[in-house]
Amino acid sequence: MPHATFQHKTTWWKEGIVYQVYPASFKDSNGDGIGDIPGIISKLDYIRDIGVDIIWVSPHFKSPQVDMGYDISDFEDIHEPYGTLEDCERLIRETHKRGMKIIFDLVINHTSDQHSWFLESRSSKDNPKRDWYFWRAPKFDEHGNRCRPNNWRSQFTKPAWTWDPLTEEYYLHVYASGQPDLNWENEECRRAIYESAIRFWLKRGVDGFRIDTVNKYSKVPGLPDAPITEPQEATQVAVCRYTNGPRIHEYLKEIKDILSGFDVMTVGELPNTPDSNEVLQYISARSGELNMVLNFDTVNLGQTPGNRFLPQPFDNLDFKNQLTKWQTLPAETDAWTTVFLENHDQGRSISRFASDLPAYRQSAAKMLATILATMTGTLFLYQGQEIGMVNAPESWSPDEYKCVRSVNYFRDICARSRNNSGSIEQARRNLQRVARDHARVPMQWDATHNAGFCDEDVQPWMSVLDVHREINVADQINTKGSVLSYWRSILALRKNYASLFVYGSFVAIEQERNLMSFLKIDERTGAKSLIVANLSRETLQFTHPDGFASEETQFLIGTHSNDAEPEWQQQVLAPFEARVYIQQG
Repeated sequence: MPHATFQHKTTWWKEGIVYQVYPASFKDSNGDGIGDIPGIISKLDYIRDIGVDIIWVSPHFKSPQVDMGYDISDFEDIHEPYGTLEDCERLIRETHKRGMKIIFDLVINHTSDQHSWFLESRSSKDNPKRDWYFWRAPKFDEHGNRCRPNNWRSQFTKPAWTWDPLTEEYYLHVYASGQPDLNWENEECRRAIYESAIRFWLKRGVDGFRIDTVNKYSKVPGLPDAPITEPQEATQVAVCRYTNGPRIHEYLKEIKDILSGFDVMTVGELPNTPDSNEVLQYISARSGELNMVLNFDTVNLGQTPGNRFLPQPFDNLDFKNQLTKWQTLPAETDAWTTVFLENHDQGRSISRFASDLPAYRQSAAKMLATILATMTGTLFLYQGQEIGMVNAPESWSPDEYKCVRSVNYFRDICARSRNNSGSIEQARRNLQRVARDHARVPMQWDATHNAGFCDEDVQPWMSVLDVHREINVADQINTKGSVLSYWRSILALRKNYASLFVYGSFVAIEQERNLMSFLKIDERTGAKSLIVANLSRETLQFTHPDGFASEETQFLIGTHSNDAEPEWQQQVLAPFEARVYIQQG
């Protein structure tokens, strides 16, 4: 069976299991209904015991929270409800004490409109920091009406320009109006970013960064109009004008130079970049700009580019193709890849790609865990994924959704449809399908009133899901056969066979649409592993590839395994069952 044999050097950020923590929703320690840094510290032993090596903490910096902390008003301070700078420094120390690394979000495409830099920039047209952001004079139509500088649409459904009456110009924001884009063309601005957002935290011991919107710093010169793809709309999807711009690699090389004196990891958020050659420019070991990126091919399934709430059909074949798209990259090139299905911007993977019905959700969670833990690359988990958390129910009203993108979307539909009941109901269904809020509900620690996230007499900042009574840490932590126990087992297996599962070559096996089947090959030892997974509610048969029907094949782990029965020997998979077989070299 032909396969490439590029040999990668082993290193901690390739083998490490990364666990993402969303501070507002993880654990409240002081009774205000909002998660905080001391709450994270209180659960470090729990995180370590899952098998985690690296903690990624989502934005916890000072912020007015227009976009849940991705609108930073001070890179060098902490959002007050989360704690203090001293708390954050203690989090770094306590994480290191437990043998784990810690990385922070690096959000440097934009700041908050409350950041001192923007307040200065906004104060007058001749302020020294005016050029640190994108300010443009208005255009006027034939009737003398004021118009925006171009037709760009922001990521949050609104125009990408906001009028400032003080200086009578517009400023650019690819995201919310409270998130003005920094002008990376200005060298002084870049130097300030590097000092305040990067060096400040490197000096305090962080082990790297997840770099937000890493391909948006360089815009097309002149900020021209985006192509008109929706003639009926005043704004147009403008990703091609502000993503992967002409100077982006120059900027990333500057960041690389800053990081070169530290043993740190970098993982870039790389949306809207489906071409492998373009991706390689970011992650090739020769360029060294980034260690790896988070590609969005799988998690964007079912979403229309430019409008995640507009459904697009997909099936299990699409899921398999997208999930494995980058699996051969490490074997064929000097670049590294990542493996993930959840983060703070996505719905829960069980609900999206399997089944969250009570009869199936535990099996579905273990099945997805089996696939992820045996794939090549750095593995990322999101809080609650390890216990099988699911999306909010269909019964949720639109009022429950807090995300700025969700709120703007629903308001837009109400306004456009003039509160048409059918349109509103469709919008509610779309929110339940793909809203970012599903990942942001409080972590489910136990079956008490507020799921152990906060005291029972406290109102949490976001509603706790009722299903926490059936899905929570307390019920699973010491229960054999639970989703949490399975994650612990399979992560231990991944580490024990790191040469095979982390670094091994990936070979897909074509079988029927609902069956995922692939080989992992350890080029160092000759060991091989067969992974089979049923992605459906139906019972499926599968075929062992040549050589895997012999006595040398051993069963390694499975979602439905029973030590008393040799069911794993049968080539029949129950709904959402997965198995891992091995042949030693």
